Amino acid sequence: MVQKAVCVLKGTGEVTGTVHFEQQDEGAPVKLTGEISGLTAGLHGFHVHAFGDNTNGCISAGPHYNPHNKTHGGPTDEVRHVGDLGNVTAGDDGVAKIDIEDKMLSLSGPYSIIGRTMVIHEKVDDLGKGGDEESLKTGNAGGRLACGVIGITQ
Repeated sequence: MVQKAVCVLKGTGEVTGTVHFEQQDEGAPVKLTGEISGLTAGLHGFHVHAFGDNTNGCISAGPHYNPHNKTHGGPTDEVRHVGDLGNVTAGDDGVAKIDIEDKMLSLSGPYSIIGRTMVIHEKVDDLGKGGDEESLKTGNAGGRLACGVIGITQ
């Protein structure tokens, strides 16, 4: 059964966006598509965070979603947080087009990302290869520009 979800990203500044999620079957990869605008040109860290709480802005979303207690990594690394999706690239127009397929994300079951928060970050995610402690937690991706809770859709 196909599962679908959506996330509307908003922040305190100009950054906004919408991300759509689709999973054909439980255990199948999750396909993410969408667009984020208002970014500076270049790479920006893109993660699923643990909590669907935005009561105090994006900071309330907590750390990266990490149910298996791993260190931070890139989307193709074996050792990574479930929520580690690497970077998205914004062009000179400030728009990042999202087209990602991820094998660790799920829209159902015990590790579902439904109800958790998607965050776009200020800086490039170093994919856990920055050589310091923060790199192994956050990828040194910096501040949270915009976020939104992932919700079920038709």
